[in-house]
Amino acid sequence: QVQLAESGGGLVQPGGSLRLSCAASGLTFSSYAMGWFRQAPGKEREFVAAISWNGDRTYLADSVKGRFAISRDNTKNTVYLQMNTLKPEDTAVYYCAPRMGLGYSRYDVRDYNYWGQGTQVTVSS
Repeated sequence: QVQLAESGGGLVQPGGSLRLSCAASGLTFSSYAMGWFRQAPGKEREFVAAISWNGDRTYLADSVKGRFAISRDNTKNTVYLQMNTLKPEDTAVYYCAPRMGLGYSRYDVRDYNYWGQGTQVTVSS
């Protein structure tokens, strides 16, 4: 079965950086676009970033453009999210997911139906 293991979260001060990793198994990783989403307490899960199957195209939410970058290593079945200049409003649980092509936009959580346990990112002084 598909398994996703996010890691790299933690507590960081505003302006700091973190690099999240997501190791995938149980699927042909290089065949799937991948996405990162986040969910803050009391809020819906929201799109953060996506990357094409071979990494040549990336997409970022407006709220993170210029601060975050998504990348992947298909030899390691891993997708990354580099987060710089972190803000308190970035505090959330971050999830990665393969895009399943269910007919929705890449920005829509409904186009992704496998999720890991997530990794907590807390930005606070």
